[in-house]
Amino acid sequence: MILQPSEFIKLSKQTKNPRKKVRMLALAHFFEGKSRYQIAEYLKVSRTSVNKWVKDYLDNGLEGLEELTRSDRSCKLGDAQLKQLKAYVLGSIDRTQGGRLTLEDIQQYISELFT
Repeated sequence: MILQPSEFIKLSKQTKNPRKKVRMLALAHFFEGKSRYQIAEYLKVSRTSVNKWVKDYLDNGLEGLEELTRSDRSCKLGDAQLKQLKAYVLGSIDRTQGGRLTLEDIQQYISELFT
């Protein structure tokens, strides 16, 4: 069910979480017909954030706008996996061939070995 802009404004006034207020206001503007660029500029946030909030709402309703806790976002690796990952990172740092270990390298390593 899609809420009306006035309902998003009402919800924004009811919440104490400032980040959630901004998300609610962004959706109010979106359903009033404003462009995502206009919303981002008006609320002083990135257009990427506005895009994400709109998508999250359209996909999951109001639940999609809730903030995830750190534990909700984190990857759960066991002790043995963490040791293996640490060895990989430390081993990559000591490489004498040059090159750099990037976040993408680490993500790919985790994805290939642990998922």
